[in-house]
Amino acid sequence: MTKVKGELCLFLAALIWGSAFVFQKMGMDFIGPLTFGFFRFTIGALALLPVIYIGDRIKKKRNESITGFKDRVLLKGSILCGLANFAAGSLQQMGIVYTTAGKAGFITSLDIVIVPIFLIFLKQKVSPAVWGGVAVAGTGLYLLCITDGFSISMGDSLVIGCAFAYSFQILLIDYFAERTDPVKLSCLQFLLAGILSGIVAVPFETIDLGSVLDCSIPILYTAILEVSAAFTLQIVGQKYVQASVAAIIMSLEAVFSAIFGALVLQEAMSGRELAGCILMFAAFLITQADEFKGLICKNREKNKQEKI
Repeated sequence: MTKVKGELCLFLAALIWGSAFVFQKMGMDFIGPLTFGFFRFTIGALALLPVIYIGDRIKKKRNESITGFKDRVLLKGSILCGLANFAAGSLQQMGIVYTTAGKAGFITSLDIVIVPIFLIFLKQKVSPAVWGGVAVAGTGLYLLCITDGFSISMGDSLVIGCAFAYSFQILLIDYFAERTDPVKLSCLQFLLAGILSGIVAVPFETIDLGSVLDCSIPILYTAILEVSAAFTLQIVGQKYVQASVAAIIMSLEAVFSAIFGALVLQEAMSGRELAGCILMFAAFLITQADEFKGLICKNREKNKQEKI
């Protein structure tokens, strides 16, 4: 697979993730957020089983090692990532009830800035470019969420909590993905998140089969495309695209969420909110400044060697 096809995979993943906010918002017209999360995560996990089966068969033919579902590292990673995913997904789904799909997309994408802050506590060095991105993102978040009375809506607050939970999940996946099968890790974490969503939904939400059937399109779209397909596209794409470029392509999720929110749900943003979105997207690019600098230097060195 060429670099162009890899970039296309990441672009499609960002497109799916961005559009999924619209379907998550639509789903709230029929069922509760936890019930939606139960079906979304559970079906998404089950949809990954054929991918796992085919992948294991290919590995077997190539005499490559296969990670079993009873592997301790896989189970530990699945539990930790599943708990983080349950928290993030639930907060996001509940937040979307009280805010727009476009704003939710941009706020959720704050994880690309929050993760470096978490890295400080892990005693890892954070570059000045990242701190610049954090400052710009903070300004953008203020314009996007804080009202004239210096208050923030409940929906935006919940989605901010979601961004922090997803940031924690990203760090967990970064650790465990190198130590176990990433697709099986994804499948099990989604399954756990789905089970937990169902358990919590029972005492707090009314689960009606008719309403679930009415919500079938949003559920299937987010489960099969957002949870299963987009994740697979990300894995495939990042095998052929450098991390710096991949991060920028995937951050387009926020832009797509705003576009789909406007086109499908007729959501409109004020000038202040649009300015906040622009600043937050700029923050994503700023955090990648060092990667771009390194990439440019590497290409210059390569060109010099070719001339010699």
